[in-house]
Amino acid sequence: MAKNSAPLAGRTALITGAAHRLGAAMARKLHGAGARVVIHYRSGAEQAQQLAEALQRDRAGSVALVQADLLDLELLPQIIATAAAPDDKLDILVNNASTFYPTPFGSIDEQQFADLVGTNLRAPLFLSQAAAPLLRASKGLILNIVDIHGMRPLRNYPVYSIAKAGLIALTRSLARELGPEIRVNAIAPGPVLWPEDDGPDESERESIIQRTALKRAGDPDDIAKACLYFATSADYVTGQVLAVDGGRSVGW
Repeated sequence: MAKNSAPLAGRTALITGAAHRLGAAMARKLHGAGARVVIHYRSGAEQAQQLAEALQRDRAGSVALVQADLLDLELLPQIIATAAAPDDKLDILVNNASTFYPTPFGSIDEQQFADLVGTNLRAPLFLSQAAAPLLRASKGLILNIVDIHGMRPLRNYPVYSIAKAGLIALTRSLARELGPEIRVNAIAPGPVLWPEDDGPDESERESIIQRTALKRAGDPDDIAKACLYFATSADYVTGQVLAVDGGRSVGW
């Protein structure tokens, strides 16, 4: 094997919400760089198993699965323990799992608030706290998947927008709290994948794309490559938010 062809060999990465979409793309990318990956999922058992089997065919014994609802805080330490087994080691935590749906102001209820803030902010906070001792030992990385709408709120999505804004603030706060041993960074995707439910129609999608500087949609691999950068080539980067959005946040 060529030198540095597997820069993450011997390292373990836990990715939440990794059964499909961006999480699966990042799992494939880190696995391709030599990492042992732990695929967390809540309800997509079949997708998670298919992804794990595909990766295992490339390298046996290199994938683990963990199922849990991240809204149940009591389960979070066990997620970390499962991910770190059998050698009690964790190098990378990617807080990717997310919920996304509109909550027009005037109709917001407590359940929506609890779900959106719980998944997008509370779970990353407490999962990071549970993982911190292991990440300190490995001089590891926490990578949060935020959103450009955490910086520029999306109309009719106030709860989601404030939750992602909180996750951006958490990224910067934890960079101060956990340095120098642990680096903490974030990726803010732009128009890369459209929502599976309640997403924009074709004309709205084209309008969004035309408001990017690059005039095209991104690809999940764009996010995965940014994830790999933070995992392998960003030793002197912490507390930063990288917008991978084709210039959407500057063109608006």
